[in-house]
Amino acid sequence: MSTGLIVAIVIAVILVAAIVALVILGRKAQKKQEEQQVQLDAMKQTVSMLIIDKKRMKLNEAGLPQAVIEQTPKLLRRSKLPILKVRVGNRVMSLICDEKIFDTVPVKKEVKASVSGIYVTEVKGLHGKTQVPEQKKGFFKNLVAKAQEKAGAKMVK
Repeated sequence: MSTGLIVAIVIAVILVAAIVALVILGRKAQKKQEEQQVQLDAMKQTVSMLIIDKKRMKLNEAGLPQAVIEQTPKLLRRSKLPILKVRVGNRVMSLICDEKIFDTVPVKKEVKASVSGIYVTEVKGLHGKTQVPEQKKGFFKNLVAKAQEKAGAKMVK
């Protein structure tokens, strides 16, 4: 056998082993995420709150309790999380928001939110509807839109 064929076989075996390992790790992570979702749903409460501010902040800067910061993995402490500063009753507190709903959360409005511990999972507008922001256009879509506007303006003249 030639050395090229042997190298190709070794690379193929390594790739197959890596794919199998990723599939196994993916299944474990999915099971763990499903268990956590069940726990979140069990602890869910509906609360009326006024949203003061929303930002993406590092965990250390968010003003969360020290126990929460100590329990998070060290790699996650440096990443930015969606944080809501809210007023519930007469208390002002910081809560972690679900990434899926962060963009739809209205600022300086009173809402009914589903909260599980310090984690906001769902937001419904109390007075009126919550606003859904427009999707940001990509660079090329912006260029195409501008070109079409200019072409339409030239045809009108």
